[in-house]
Amino acid sequence: LPLDTCVADTQGGMGFMLQQCLDNAFGQAGRRRPTVTVVTRTVVELDDPAFRHPSKPIGNFYDEAEARRRMAADGWAMREDAGRGWRRVVPSPEPREIVEQPAIEALLGTGAVVVAAGGGGIPVVRRPDGSLAGVEAVVDKDLASALLAVGLGAEVLLILTGVEHVAVDFGRPTQRHLHELDAATLAAHAAAGQFAPGSMLPKVQAALRFLEEGGRRAVITTPELSEKALAGEIGTQLTSSSP
Repeated sequence: LPLDTCVADTQGGMGFMLQQCLDNAFGQAGRRRPTVTVVTRTVVELDDPAFRHPSKPIGNFYDEAEARRRMAADGWAMREDAGRGWRRVVPSPEPREIVEQPAIEALLGTGAVVVAAGGGGIPVVRRPDGSLAGVEAVVDKDLASALLAVGLGAEVLLILTGVEHVAVDFGRPTQRHLHELDAATLAAHAAAGQFAPGSMLPKVQAALRFLEEGGRRAVITTPELSEKALAGEIGTQLTSSSP
């Protein structure tokens, strides 16, 4: 299947799982709150440099011999991934527009909990006549979430990942967790190369864009700590300016 269709399939399947969990949780809490999943398209641009330089790892890990066979037989771009094996890499263009944003806004206005922009959204481009066409790419989910959050006028962006805090000197004896800091300090760490591309860097970039565009607070932590993190008790807490 082409990648745009794969993203659509994943959005639908995982959206269903999230709706089931949310509906059941609301029911157990005795609350009536509708949940809705929106199959979401994200507009990208065909002249984005990412299409000339695929960088987003997807799919399975392969040994080098199998990776080279795939590259020759299927035309895949592949790259060694942090000592864990070889993976296919695909374009990851910048998200420019969330097509379904007006529909998402309307649903939020009814009090619904909306699951949207799964997997970064289905990548599409606008043709000269204004019609949309899917493209083979994967949009970064954190950047797409920040774009949607800005468009909706959200005050807080919560980014969930596999670590409790953003860290500098990650994996070194000098590793240090970042608890509370402003956007300028975080941007300086990013400019110094502290965050790995394809890992923590997109999350940091998403948080910075959200704050630059008027967001009040961005938080990065694990799913298990999300409630405490929203309350400001844990995780990396980011604001647009220093206190």
